[in-house]
Parts: sequence; structure tokens; C-alpha cells
Amino acid sequence: MTYFKFIDLFAGIGGIRLGFEFHGGKCVFSSEWDNHAQDTYEANFGERPDGDITKIEPNDIPDHDILLGGFPCQAFSICGEQKGFSDTRGTLFFNIEQILRVKKPYAFMLENVKNIKSHDKGRTFKTILEHLEGLGYFIHHTVLNSLDFGVPQKRERTIIVGFKENISFTFPKPLGIMSNLEDILEKDENIEKKHFVSEDIKKKRMAKVKPNYPIPSIWHENKSGNISALKYSCALRAGASYNYLVVNGIRRLTPRELLRLQGFPDTFKIVVPYMQIRKQTGNSVSVPVIKAVAEEMLKSIKNKKPAFPQLEQLEIWEKK
Repeated sequence: MTYFKFIDLFAGIGGIRLGFEFHGGKCVFSSEWDNHAQDTYEANFGERPDGDITKIEPNDIPDHDILLGGFPCQAFSICGEQKGFSDTRGTLFFNIEQILRVKKPYAFMLENVKNIKSHDKGRTFKTILEHLEGLGYFIHHTVLNSLDFGVPQKRERTIIVGFKENISFTFPKPLGIMSNLEDILEKDENIEKKHFVSEDIKKKRMAKVKPNYPIPSIWHENKSGNISALKYSCALRAGASYNYLVVNGIRRLTPRELLRLQGFPDTFKIVVPYMQIRKQTGNSVSVPVIKAVAEEMLKSIKNKKPAFPQLEQLEIWEKK
């Protein structure tokens, strides 16, 4: 499949779109309710996403081959209250379900936090899978880490893929190489003073970090107040404090560095204030991960090789 149509739901700043456009896809509809994210999306793709998905009729959405959606994760995140479907953000999954039911695309890909698989002792994820399978889709799911796909950020996310036919599909394999943090960092002398931490914060961090820390490194302070200095970044978070991640213990990440940590190209335009780009990158996907998943999905759709029979079917054949 060299040309295909997709829709981009809960689009954010377009990370999922970039991954599928890379392989020849054309976006025919996008939806994102946050005004600042819409500004960034419009500046980079030349179109402003539709707003609140709950107010959009599925029949008004153009026909498409693949539905894509990084539906809101806060309701399931280990960093939040983990209310799941009792949180209004959690019920947005059912808007996806309704669009799939009405528009019947051949395939879909959904993205969420790793914790969605264990939320409510696994019952939340089981419910999601049952609803998707009830629509006639054959489901594949796994957890992928951005560190394995060319960006220096430890970001584990659940990926759910579905097809209308029981075709063979495998998730992409890790690249097997660690990306270099130095490649995404800007030179300190070129960075605005506002990004450097105060002397007080610097002293507190230096007092807590273990000696012989790597350079360059990104320092992360956990809930216990312990400092880790790592050759990669911990997962970017939309609601984290300004000093959540500090480069070499002395400064915050710049907008361009935040985007690079998610695999966005340097041509990607920044049109919103720093606070918003922190939020947007924290909510985004890692583009290289999506590119890799898209490649495997399109291979499967093109080849349409039947999936291996279920164990029960194999046993029947063996008896024959």
C-alpha cells in the first residue's frame, strides 16, 4: 500500500500523522480540542484540526483506510488518579469505537500509556479489547519503548493495532543501538539565560547526585527526591514541574530539544510559548516509534498473509 487515507484523532501536534505520512499516507480528517495544539498543528500541516470529538458525528468524517488515535492517557496514567472509565477523558475511547463502527476502516492504531494494561487489575484493558473485537477487528498489542527506536528518551507506551482480516502482523523490533543524547542537545552558549536553573536549585541537585555522573546527562528527580543522572531522558510529561528534567544539572531543555526527544524534525515550527511546547511534547508520541509501527502495518496490509491458525485449529489438522 503506497497510498492510503487515514484520520488523526486526538491529534495533538501531529506526531502520529508524521509517522504515517512518511510512508505515503494522506490525512483526510483531524481532531484536537486544545487551542494551542491546534495552533502548532496548523502551522506545520496547513490545516486546523476539528475540535471536540464528542461533538462530531461519525457520519460527517470522511471515509478512510486507517484510523489513528492517541486517545487521552491521563485517566489511565500511573502519574494521575487512575480513574479510568470513571474519568470523562477515559470515556473518549467509546467515541473511537463509534467511529470504527460507522466508518469501518480496514485498520486502526491506538496509543496510550503503558499503565493502561494493568489499570483496574487489567479490567480496563480487557474491556477495550472486547469492544474492539466486538466490532470484528483482529487485535495485536504490545508495549514499545522510544529508547529502542532512535531517540534518547525512555518512554514506554501501549500500542494497539487492529485489522478487519486475520492477517499476519508483527510489531517492529528494537534497533539494537542506543541513540546519542549529545546529538539532540544544543550548545549551552547558544541557549537563553531563562532556561538555566537558579544557583540554589543547582546546589541542591549537585548535593544529591552520585559522583562521576555521565556528561552529557539529563537529571531526573523522582518523587522521593532522589536524583538520577542518565545518558537519556526519562519520559517527557505534560504536567511536570519546570525542573523535572535538567541537562547536566544546570539548565532546562529548550523547545527544540524537547521536540528532538520525541523525534520531530528540526523543520517543525514552534509557534507557541515555552509552557505550551512543554505540555505538547509531553502529550505527544515519539515519531520514530510510529514510523516503525506504520511500516509493519502497511507491510501486513499489502501482503495480506493469513495469520497462523489458532492452536485449537492446529490440533484439528494434526488429528486429520
